[in-house]
Amino acid sequence: MPGRESMPSTLERSPKEAQRTWIEAHDSAVETYGEGERAHRTAFAALKHSFEKVGDHWEPKKKRGPSDKQAARGARSRRGDTAGGVDANASKQHLYDLAKRLDVRGRSSMTKKELVEAIEKANQRKTAKARQR
Repeated sequence: MPGRESMPSTLERSPKEAQRTWIEAHDSAVETYGEGERAHRTAFAALKHSFEKVGDHWEPKKKRGPSDKQAARGARSRRGDTAGGVDANASKQHLYDLAKRLDVRGRSSMTKKELVEAIEKANQRKTAKARQR
């Protein structure tokens, strides 16, 4: 299935560049691996190098690169936990500012790891709410 037809709803609410990145990576992965979960994982890995999930959509990152430890390990590594689109490698200040935009309570006393987890949960809530509309 072409990437445009299997694009997640979070990308439909995202900039065209994010959509294009996902579609191109997905379609290339389908040619290599076939349709399925692996093609989707590959497309998200490509997306996360340039974009981060903010609420119910994706926004460009200030600095291109892996978004978390799993992404930095590369495709040949065993599956591991990801930060769900949150740029866990961003500065604590960036994460704090993002948590503020998402109205995360208690953010001022959180560690960087706690901010990543709280933002990931806030993103999931916003995405679920957007899908209900």
